[in-house]
Amino acid sequence: MTAIGKKILVLGCSGSGKSTFAGKLQKAVNLPLIHLDNVWWRPDRTHISRDEFDKKLEEIISADRWIIDGDYSRTYEKRIAACDTVFFLDIPEKDCMDGIVQRVGKERPDIPWTENTLDPELVRLVQTYHSENRPILYELLRKYNRQTVIFRTRAEADTWLAEYK
Repeated sequence: MTAIGKKILVLGCSGSGKSTFAGKLQKAVNLPLIHLDNVWWRPDRTHISRDEFDKKLEEIISADRWIIDGDYSRTYEKRIAACDTVFFLDIPEKDCMDGIVQRVGKERPDIPWTENTLDPELVRLVQTYHSENRPILYELLRKYNRQTVIFRTRAEADTWLAEYK
C-alpha cells in the first residue's frame, strides 16, 4: 500500500461519494477534514462571496495538514498545486445521479442543510461533469503530477480504505 501525504484532495462529481470517502479516510489518517460545501454555503442556502471563499481557501491550503473534500472546479488548479495526494472518484454518471437522488432527505455533515428535493442545478452539474469538468481535472493532474489514486467505483474506494487500515 502506497503511503499518502498530509495534504489530500478528494475530488469527483456530485454524488460520487467524495464526502463519504473523505470521512472514512479522515478516520484512517487522522488529518483535519474540510468539506468545501460547508465553507461556501450558509445554512440558509445562500453562499459567501467568491473573494471570501478564496480567502478562506488560502487559509485552509496554507496549513500543514488537511483533507479537502469538494470538487469546486474553479479552484482545481490552486488546490492541486498545494496538495501532495489526490483521490479522484471517477464514478459513472448513472451512479452519481443515483447518489444525489439517494441523499435527498438525509442529514449530512458535508453540507449545512438537508436537501428535501432534488435540485435541478445539481442534476445538470452531474449530467455535464464528464464532458466539462473531468477533462480539465485530468489535464491538471497530468500537469502537476501529484500522487493520484483514481477509483472507478465506490467499491474500489471501499476496498482501498479496507486495505489501507
